[in-house]
Amino acid sequence: MKHRIKKLLLGLFGGALIIGSLGACAQRGMHGDMGSPDFRARMVEKVGSRLDLDAAQKQKLAVLADKLQAQRMALRGATEPREAFRGLFAGAKLDQAGAKKLIDEKTAALQAGSPEVIAAAADFFDNLRPEQQQKVRDFMERGRRWGHHG
Repeated sequence: MKHRIKKLLLGLFGGALIIGSLGACAQRGMHGDMGSPDFRARMVEKVGSRLDLDAAQKQKLAVLADKLQAQRMALRGATEPREAFRGLFAGAKLDQAGAKKLIDEKTAALQAGSPEVIAAAADFFDNLRPEQQQKVRDFMERGRRWGHHG
């Protein structure tokens, strides 16, 4: 059980690493859709260079990025999230049944995709060298994005 919890935590931290990197890349002027293959390739290259990844590690990072993107799209759903949220407030009263349905849908999507994301994050992190793992820990400790200065 302890090993399972460790893998879960490492997976979540790995996911946080990638999500932070995606945000950093988006804010640093990397134009294009975050879901595009070009964007993910640039993100993998950027993180790969920061961690000094070899080809196999970059491939594992790319798999993780793909899994995170799929999870992001599943959580987003078929409608624009802001529109769905605004729709809850469209009437004279808050649409409580709609809010419950929205939460249930997002929870189901999260539960359905999380095992794959966790497995990909664990596969990526567990295959890093100790000094690379430390860079990831340092990154999380600082709470800064890759390439953020100041």
